[in-house]
Amino acid sequence: MTATLELGALATGLDGAASGWHSVCQVEDLEPAWGEAALIAGRQVALFRTGATEVFAVAHEDPATGAHVMARGILGSKGSRPTIASPLHKEVYDLETGECFSTPGLSLATFRTRIVDGCVQVQL
Repeated sequence: MTATLELGALATGLDGAASGWHSVCQVEDLEPAWGEAALIAGRQVALFRTGATEVFAVAHEDPATGAHVMARGILGSKGSRPTIASPLHKEVYDLETGECFSTPGLSLATFRTRIVDGCVQVQL
């Protein structure tokens, strides 16, 4: 299920939504090593908290199938690179760059994130 967030009450931070930054949730709302889906400005985004203050945001749409499932993907790593594997066909993507390690030609859209006063913000 994708959560629809009212950004008006949360839209705080240094740049605000006008510069593409959108407040999504508090960092403690994200369970470590687990994906969550959010609808941000009409776009489905998958969020992953991999550390106390490390959050990644990628497109929720699986590039191989078009299904909106990436928040249910499997977190892992390739060397020192954090990865997400599609829950459908297990294509493995770099969480930072979106590069697909398993299927040349595929890539996953990634988005910049930051944490401002405990609030996760995503730049679209």
